[in-house]
Amino acid sequence: MPDSPSSLDSVQLGAYFALMEVAGLLRHAVELQLREEGDLSYVQFQLLARLGLNSPTGSERMTDLADGVVYSRSGLTYQAGLLEKAGLVVRAPSVDDERSVTVTITDAGRSRIATVIPGHVEVLREQLFAALSRSETQALGDLLAPVRDHMRAAPPRSAGSRRRR
Repeated sequence: MPDSPSSLDSVQLGAYFALMEVAGLLRHAVELQLREEGDLSYVQFQLLARLGLNSPTGSERMTDLADGVVYSRSGLTYQAGLLEKAGLVVRAPSVDDERSVTVTITDAGRSRIATVIPGHVEVLREQLFAALSRSETQALGDLLAPVRDHMRAAPPRSAGSRRRR
């Protein structure tokens, strides 16, 4: 490939393709486990995990959830609706902003997370961490953190304009 401002060198391309392949293989393994053990999609798991494990109140605004899991607002609304029908979350108008909707995990949602977490951890151990030493795992986190932070420095997706089709 020619070296020009619009191209990547072989090291960059190799790193990109390795990252994308690892991410794809890992996501596939995780999705299989979540479907088999919890009847959850990956996005549904992300929502329940953010609410049940990362939120001190068990609640978040829909726009914050969409930004956090990097998912479209309409897609997240659909997934939250499925979770609500299953009794795993409840949605209600936000007390802080009547235009916003807040999603709250239920006891059944917490139970579902507790059911899938052990298998989820096992998939991560087998698929990702088994190939890395402790110091390599630390180095991987150290390498990815500034990339994530750089990408997250842009305005949240919910702040962006909606594209018209």
